[in-house]
Amino acid sequence: MDAMGIIGWIVLGGIAGWIASKITGNDPRMGVGMNILVGIIGAFIGGWLLSIFGTTGISGFNIWSFLVALLGAVVLLAGVNALTGKRYHPNT
Repeated sequence: MDAMGIIGWIVLGGIAGWIASKITGNDPRMGVGMNILVGIIGAFIGGWLLSIFGTTGISGFNIWSFLVALLGAVVLLAGVNALTGKRYHPNT
């Protein structure tokens, strides 16, 4: 993979992590680096979850892979919220 591909995946992971943090209410306490990390880990989690159901997870640099990363990132942050006792409050 070339440098542009790696940068593209970092950007995709960052966007997926940021949207997931908005969905789960974690955005105020997350920075850019954490959003990228959550998006990348979310891609692995999403790919693993979809493989359980016999579906392809990450299939390249496309919208499907973004949605898989977003799904995994939401699952990751929801799990973190459940473990830490943080709840989603839409007005905060």
